[in-house]
Amino acid sequence: MRKSVFQACLLSIVVLFLTTWAGAQSNAGASNQTAPASSTNAASSSVDQTEKQEMREELRALRAEVERLRAEVEQQHGVPAGARQADSVQDRSELAPTGAGPNVRSVTAANFAVPPTVTTPGQPAAAAAAQSEPAPTTPAKAEPFAFADWTWLNGNPRTKEAAFDSKFFTPEVRADVAYHYDFNHPKDDTISGSSEVFRSNEISLTHLGIGGDFHYDHVRARVLSQIGLYSTATPRNDASYSRGQWDLADAYRYVNEAYGGYHWDALHGINVDAGIFLSYVGLFSFYNFDNWAYQPSYVSSNTPWFFTGVRIQVFPTAKLKIEPWIINGWQSYARYNGRLGFGGQVLYRPNGRISLLSNNYGAGADALGIPPRTRYHTDNSIEVKYYDHPERFMDKMAFSLTGDAGCESGGGVNCTTNQKDSTGKIVSYKQSFLGYMIYNRWWFKKDRYGFTVGGGEINNPGRYLVLLPPIDGATATTGTPYFTENPGDKFKAWDASVTYDYMPSQYVTFRWEFNHRHANVPYWAGPGGVTPPGGNNGNPSSTIPGWTPDLRYTEDRATMAILVKF
Repeated sequence: MRKSVFQACLLSIVVLFLTTWAGAQSNAGASNQTAPASSTNAASSSVDQTEKQEMREELRALRAEVERLRAEVEQQHGVPAGARQADSVQDRSELAPTGAGPNVRSVTAANFAVPPTVTTPGQPAAAAAAQSEPAPTTPAKAEPFAFADWTWLNGNPRTKEAAFDSKFFTPEVRADVAYHYDFNHPKDDTISGSSEVFRSNEISLTHLGIGGDFHYDHVRARVLSQIGLYSTATPRNDASYSRGQWDLADAYRYVNEAYGGYHWDALHGINVDAGIFLSYVGLFSFYNFDNWAYQPSYVSSNTPWFFTGVRIQVFPTAKLKIEPWIINGWQSYARYNGRLGFGGQVLYRPNGRISLLSNNYGAGADALGIPPRTRYHTDNSIEVKYYDHPERFMDKMAFSLTGDAGCESGGGVNCTTNQKDSTGKIVSYKQSFLGYMIYNRWWFKKDRYGFTVGGGEINNPGRYLVLLPPIDGATATTGTPYFTENPGDKFKAWDASVTYDYMPSQYVTFRWEFNHRHANVPYWAGPGGVTPPGGNNGNPSSTIPGWTPDLRYTEDRATMAILVKF
């Protein structure tokens, strides 16, 4: 290619020189026609005419060779005829290399066309050549993670483009409507032990989110509503609002995400946002549309769905994100006690097939009314797309593996073992969390159909992350004597699920799912339900004479859902 361009440039210079020289000779010949003719001049004129004719033929051949070389160069780079635009570069994303981000500028035919070299009298040839060369430009930095398509990830939305966008606002609408059938047949239709599924044998609006992203002049903000069952279920799992006044549970009840911030172009981008933002702990997204399954395993279902505070996102490279958090606490609207919590995320994606994620949390005093107790947690995931053939019927396969570990220390508990005094009495209980989950996903017929199999297991002595069953209207603040969460209380559980998705559009998913869940203690709502006769008595922290909730070791459940995201 370089040889062809060099030949074309050299021939262009030769043609220009010969054309100029021939024109000068022609003018000279015209002026000599007025001189007296002689036999010598006539013979000389005859020779000159012959030489000029030969020169014209050579010029025609040289021009033809230049055009041939030009066409060859353009054909090598796929430039259509007539598309030459000398000394120009167009920003054309459709011509960018596969996987290039929006800041990568592509090269068009203009870069390969041979520009004419125009000189002025007395201008040095080197100066003319320098004038014809394009000015050097600084390459734009690639946007973070823009080098690949990440819509295959569990916990990541699969929409490839926004339904509507503008310079100032990108709207977003989400709808999650589901029907759940609990094979335990609870008579009060209440499902316990889940942060995503709440009612049995009913069509339920789990979530309606309306809002979007604002962005202008490096300033950014996001808001999304929390309408539906989430507006009740999410606050009831947060005990922090019970400390102090102003009823934060109602103040934030209908807000799912709400934050504002600023973007700097340093490195590959730096963002600082403050407000309520979603947690990444547990891999699964808060929004079921983004996930491979509707009901996440315990590692995701029992860990935070949101944080309130400040996050700082730093992108040192296009493949790495480092994100510190300064937050009120572990899924909390407010502080549980006298200090904030701290944490952060490290996300690394070395190529389009692998995503490595680590979330860590510590220093938070997250047990209401027990100031000296401190919580620590680490959450780590890997996702791998190990098969990708879009031309085949089964076009994609991927798996995700997540492992979590954590503990609490202080206030009568510790991270390692049950500590005893000289009489053998336990004075400090081991209070920890250990769990994992693994899922495998198949896509068929250009991602129109999906099939997922997975599950997981947890061990959480002390039950500090076990979701409290809503017995008699119990919340994380009130507790319940029918399912205690005291130091030393055992809890082990495992689950498995099968999910089938039909996705006729990138904006909608029709989902069918079956779940089997089991615990080592009675935990799931049974046929008798968890609501007292006549309804809640208004004091969930006390027992009701003559009544106990019906709790079972096992739950089997079927789900049908319609999930929409614009």
